[in-house]
Amino acid sequence: MINDVKMLETAGWEDYVLLDSGEGRKLERYGSVIVDRPDAQAIWKRSSPALWDEAQAVFSADKDEEGAGRWKRAPSLDDEWSMSFQDVRFICRFSAFRHVGVFPEQAAHWAWFAERISRAKAAGRTLKILNLFGYTGVASLVAAASGAEVTHVDASKKAIAWARENQALSGLDKKPIRWICDDAAKFVAREGRRGNTYDGIILDPPKYGRGPKGEVWQVMEDLPGLMDDCRAILAPKADFMILTAYAIRASFFMAHELMRDRVGDMGGTLTSGELVLTEQTPESAQAQDTRRLSTSMYSRWEA
Repeated sequence: MINDVKMLETAGWEDYVLLDSGEGRKLERYGSVIVDRPDAQAIWKRSSPALWDEAQAVFSADKDEEGAGRWKRAPSLDDEWSMSFQDVRFICRFSAFRHVGVFPEQAAHWAWFAERISRAKAAGRTLKILNLFGYTGVASLVAAASGAEVTHVDASKKAIAWARENQALSGLDKKPIRWICDDAAKFVAREGRRGNTYDGIILDPPKYGRGPKGEVWQVMEDLPGLMDDCRAILAPKADFMILTAYAIRASFFMAHELMRDRVGDMGGTLTSGELVLTEQTPESAQAQDTRRLSTSMYSRWEA
């Protein structure tokens, strides 16, 4: 197995840009809406202080950055709006936990596996993809639009309903996607007992969560067992597996060594590092320099 370390940078696209960051916050544009949210890692000075006056929605959190809070929004701002990535359209909404329904740093993964799926499809092979902790389904829709058969699993009925709305908005109703509301660990264990396998697995687990029947998820305790079960359902000629981890006290080497433990016997290449957003401020463009904001760690295996 080839081991590599790489920062995956997302510089934004037409419908998303990180405008500025600093003093514990980040300023972003999602579609047509400019959002000001907390980010504990942004401890530097802001590049464009005047730009922050353009924020249309500002989130104030409790002491826990990942905890609940409230939005202060411009009176004219709608409760929801849409944006797109490539051919996939999706709905943004203001949640009580500072998110709006999409994690833009994941675009580095979306573009990467979309190309692999399309290439396999052109060669006559349809990849079967499992998306665990799939949230509002953007990754699932990108995979399906690229030619994959997708199984999307999330413990939240609300998230599944949101993902189905995104599917309809994208015009992908006829694509082969199974939407499953279930505990991810239980689902994967059952798939193993059934003998089902997948060509690609995407894991984006939370630090803490609950399944539909109250099952408790603690990432540091439960992730190793889930990875064992995921390895068991990787097809003999599997194409990839992606693990992303947020908001935990660990280095990306933790994810790297965990992934190497599970797929090291499959050869291929294992790349790990951080998912990074790059600012696109007027100052950074003028200076031909960009400031980078890390969002999460990842580990990605490819055959």
